[in-house]
This record gives sequence, structure tokens and C-alpha cells, in this order.
Amino acid sequence: MASYPPLAEREIKNTICLFDVDGTLTPARLSASPEMLDLLSRLRQKCAIGFVGGSDLVKQQEQLGTPDINVTTLFDFCFAENGLTAYRLGEPLPSNSFIKWIGEEQYKELVRFILHYIADLEIPVKRGTFIEFRNGMINVSPIGRNASVQERNDYEKYDKEHGVRKAFVEKLKERFGHLGLTFSIGGQISFDVFPTGWDKTYCLQHIENEAKRPGGVQYTTIHFFGDKTFEGGNDYEIYTDSRTIGHSVTGPHDTMTELKKLFDL
Repeated sequence: MASYPPLAEREIKNTICLFDVDGTLTPARLSASPEMLDLLSRLRQKCAIGFVGGSDLVKQQEQLGTPDINVTTLFDFCFAENGLTAYRLGEPLPSNSFIKWIGEEQYKELVRFILHYIADLEIPVKRGTFIEFRNGMINVSPIGRNASVQERNDYEKYDKEHGVRKAFVEKLKERFGHLGLTFSIGGQISFDVFPTGWDKTYCLQHIENEAKRPGGVQYTTIHFFGDKTFEGGNDYEIYTDSRTIGHSVTGPHDTMTELKKLFDL
């Protein structure tokens, strides 16, 4: 394993590069190339590096690590689920979850409302798994996540015509507006419900906390590289955040070209 200077002694001071995973460091849902991992290792000699991905650490281990190499050793900072699960130099940082944030009583009220609403919904087909409980959010599907590919395609068409999810979200906003939740319609059959601000910018608080450590680093330059930087894309919030310098890339090859140019690698 390569060794790296302590964070405070990296050549380019007060600087960190953060990377989206899918479509930025790796081709979508595939593994990072040896060339990419080598380039990141060289960059890590010069400044701090980290990744921030929406999926859980298991997924990122598959894409960025190997059976013998833990992904938390390859980056100074690892932010899984946008930073709800976080590692610094291989050690876990405090984590958070949707249920911890919302509390059992308010969660039950939300679920009760959703299931009643779906029960009374007139749509051509219903299957199963109408609410999927995840660490950082819940995913709600009027047809149910067990729908087949064909059923998903049919539902998507129906939803475009009849605005089922849009109306559902409006009702939820009306009823639970006071809770500070974001409702995000994505994919073919569902929408996500999560606390406002729990997008990729969530991880920036971990970076800001570095300055509070004894001998800690104040990261005044935060580069972010991502491919879904358009409005509605899941890199948009962190890409446009005033605390970051955003770089929009078209894929791993583009990321490498950009890094070589910026950091003389």
C-alpha cells in the first residue's frame, strides 16, 4: 500500500477533491479502471481526496475497492449515502438516518397516510412493496416495486398521462409540509422522500468539521467532479453550492483528462 503525507502536510494546501462515483470515477454501475485508481493515488499525494455517492458503502466497495482492498483505504474521505455514512482515514464518523431524524411517531403517521392513499388509488395495476424503507429516505411506489419490467413501462406511460405521482406528492406536501421533507420524483414508478438538505451537500458538514479538530485543516478549496450536474440531477446541489468549485464531466475519461490538466499529473 502506498503511504500518503498527513492531511495537513499535503503539497496543495487547504484543498480537497470530491468525486461522484457513477459516471464520474466509474462507468455507470461498473468498476473503476486501474488507470483511474492510479491517477487518484497520485492526486492523493498532492491534496485530500474523497468520494460522495448516493448508494451505500457495499456498492462503492464493489465499484472502487477490490476483494483485498477496502475502499476506505483508497480515499481520505468516504461519503456513502451522501455522507449519512462517512469515513475519515478509514475510521467511521458519526452517522445519521431518516428514522433517527423524523422519529417513530411522525414516521408512523406518514406511513399510515401513504398506505391509505395508495389503497384508495384507482390505477390499472398494483403489485407489492409500496414503501421501501432505506437508511436515508423512504421510496414510495403507487404500483409497488415488485412490478415487472413490462408493468413498470406501462405504469410510466400511465403516470405521464394521469400525473398520479405528481398529485400524490402535492397531497403529501399539503399534509406534511411542516416536517421539512423533500419529495423527489425519479425513475419510472416511484418517488423518494427525504429530509431537505440530505442531498450531496450533506457531506460538506464533515469537511467543515475538519477545521475544528486539533491541528485540523480548513478546506477553503473544495473541488467537486460530477456528471449529473443539471437541475434535477443528483450532483446539481453540490455542483452549484457556493462552498465548492464545480466541474461537470461526461464520464471517467473526461474526469481523468480534467485532473491531469488541473493538477499537473
